[in-house]
Amino acid sequence: MSVLVHSYPRTLSGTLVKRYKRFFVDVELVNGSVVTAHCPNTGPMTGISDPYSPVMIVHNDDPKRKLRYTLEAVQMRDATRTWVGANTNLPNRVIRGMLERHQIEPIAGYETVRSEVKYGTEGKSRVDFLLEGGDREIYVEVKNTTWSDGDLALFPDTVTTRGQKHLRELTQIARDRPDDARCIMLYFINRDDCTRFAPGDDRDPEYGQLLREAVEAGVEVVACRFRVSPEGLHYLGLAEVEL
Repeated sequence: MSVLVHSYPRTLSGTLVKRYKRFFVDVELVNGSVVTAHCPNTGPMTGISDPYSPVMIVHNDDPKRKLRYTLEAVQMRDATRTWVGANTNLPNRVIRGMLERHQIEPIAGYETVRSEVKYGTEGKSRVDFLLEGGDREIYVEVKNTTWSDGDLALFPDTVTTRGQKHLRELTQIARDRPDDARCIMLYFINRDDCTRFAPGDDRDPEYGQLLREAVEAGVEVVACRFRVSPEGLHYLGLAEVEL
């Protein structure tokens, strides 16, 4: 199964010169000019920020923007030549559309999709999506996933105290409300060369432990696979989860 779930505006091809200050990348276009693009991914981008990597960027005409270009994807320089999504603003937009179109089978069929709903007990927590209109409410947290080891997608690629907090919040709901609520950790695998998912214990062992405790408490893990191409993002179905 391959379903186009997001179309890029016209992309420009280039080569990554360097990434710096987390938010900036210099890109050499095919005509030889060098432009600075916004890098939405503020994490380490493990394995996908090597200089000389082919990239796709998108031009934006918004006069309020300081940078006219956005980094959308990076192509691996290994034999796979896999495109990996670099725009961390896209996964939630894509998932919302898929939830509204009932395209994710384990959580399909809900008529109301609410975003950024306050929840939890630790303060200032907002769940990515709250689905309503079924037998039980569903709380959904989405995590963009780009780090891999062969065909194994891994999250996170650095210590994430925010991610740990989300797991604790979902675990508490799963324990307190098993009869009227479901909790989903949804991993958005932003590359098509991974068919399995596991927590990135080497980078954040606390996160891995919390994820396993969450699953024991009733939190469900859904790992969605996507193919990135110059055309857009294609949904490929679910990855196998290994905990």
